[in-house]
Order: sequence, then structure tokens, then C-alpha cells
Amino acid sequence: MPTRMVEDDWRPLREMGFDDKACLEVGHIVGLFNYLTRLADGFGLMLDAGTQEASQSGVALQPAEDAAIGRELRERKEVS
Repeated sequence: MPTRMVEDDWRPLREMGFDDKACLEVGHIVGLFNYLTRLADGFGLMLDAGTQEASQSGVALQPAEDAAIGRELRERKEVS
């Protein structure tokens, strides 16, 4: 719970070399994720079937063939 965090809660990140700026970035990412999750819950959004299956099976989703990120990842593999 954010209101119960103390400096010692940041120790694992500090031990990995995170400075104040990096810890702030972690806080921003966590805050945005929490915001988006609450927004999705409030609108009653549900996971699509593929994402739901991946979350239950543990098998990572793969980029769609026509997705820009999918093309970029495939091109990187071809160059390697």
C-alpha cells in the first residue's frame, strides 16, 4: 500500500544501482499501471481471448503478423 511505504522499501532497487531518478521512474510506471487498471475495471473492460489464454498458460503473446512491432522484431531476427 503506497501510504505505508518507507525508505527501506526502496532498498532492493537501490542495491541494483537505482538512483533517485530511476526510483521516481519506477513510481511513475507503477502509478500509471494502477491508474489504467482501475480505469479498465471501472469501464468493465475484459481481456480478449488470446490475452486471457496467455495469462492462464504462461505462454507469452506473440506480435501479430501485421503489427508494426511484429515486423520490427522479425526484421531484427533476420539481421542477427
